[in-house]
Amino acid sequence: MARVIGFELSSQEPEKAAAFYSNVFGWEIAEPIWEYRAVTTGNNDTSGIDGGIGKGPHDFPHGTRIQIEVDSLDQALSKAKNNGAMILRDKMEFDDFYLAYLVDPVGIGFGLIQFKNKR
Repeated sequence: MARVIGFELSSQEPEKAAAFYSNVFGWEIAEPIWEYRAVTTGNNDTSGIDGGIGKGPHDFPHGTRIQIEVDSLDQALSKAKNNGAMILRDKMEFDDFYLAYLVDPVGIGFGLIQFKNKR
């Protein structure tokens, strides 16, 4: 079963969004890497998920998406497409993980992530 492991807040003003969430909720916001700021929402003693704030691309300029961890990104992409999803960003490779962005059949955007080394 795939789990939601994080969230992304997309904004055309990510520094302003980061200041808001830090000031209002006390979230720890890391320095940006590739215009993406990692967000820590609490300590490991409480339930919840962490995420990030980034500058949204032209096709997803603002909003929230969840990140779902899968065992095989290729299989999940195929299954999602066969069930009516549209792929916005096909499989991208990063140092520790693979990532893709999709929109489900009703228009909800989400990310799929596969870690290279199982956590």
